[in-house]
Amino acid sequence: MEPNRAEGPRSRRVPLLLHACCGPCSLEPVKYLRMEGFEPTICWTNPNIQPLAEHDRRLDVLEKWASDVAHVGLMVAGDDRDSWERLVAPAGFDRARRCRACYALRLAEACRVAREHGFSHISTTLAVSPYQLFDACRETLAGVAKAHGLTPVWRDFRPYYGESVEDSRDLGMYRQNYCGCRFSAAEAAMDRQAMRDWRKEARAARREGREAPPRPGGLPG
Repeated sequence: MEPNRAEGPRSRRVPLLLHACCGPCSLEPVKYLRMEGFEPTICWTNPNIQPLAEHDRRLDVLEKWASDVAHVGLMVAGDDRDSWERLVAPAGFDRARRCRACYALRLAEACRVAREHGFSHISTTLAVSPYQLFDACRETLAGVAKAHGLTPVWRDFRPYYGESVEDSRDLGMYRQNYCGCRFSAAEAAMDRQAMRDWRKEARAARREGREAPPRPGGLPG
């Protein structure tokens, strides 16, 4: 795979701080934002990721790709786990409330870093995954960016999700199977079990000439 570079000198591009949730989800945003005329610098602030070994593994993958392949700057920002436990964890398995609070905490820290380092534009790789709460994340970014006097650069990168999967696999990047927090890990495990049960029942239905049961709601094929 070719290095992730866009045509034209970096000096002509608009500096932008890009909050990144992981390495694989950063591939297409960096590429397409550069094509659009921005020069991203990645900001890592993800106190939601548990356990710490998982957090460190994802950061290590991102740092290696940023340095060796994309040639993009990376800043490691705050990792306020006490605030995450106080402001986010009480929502538990209420996913809508939990994710909104989590987005707000992480994106507010990214915006703080952007202001501190003189950036005027802010974006996030959370707009890549179809498993994120897209509208909630967009609204949160708009709100925290406005509060910090920044211009939010929100792009729907979901159409490039398949491309990011293929590219990250070509690069041999570690791909996680849950968003990050302990609640998302449990939800993802339940979803995988539901899919395994559905596939087992669907195979039995085909053998017996029965109609297959409906696919579990919201799960990919």
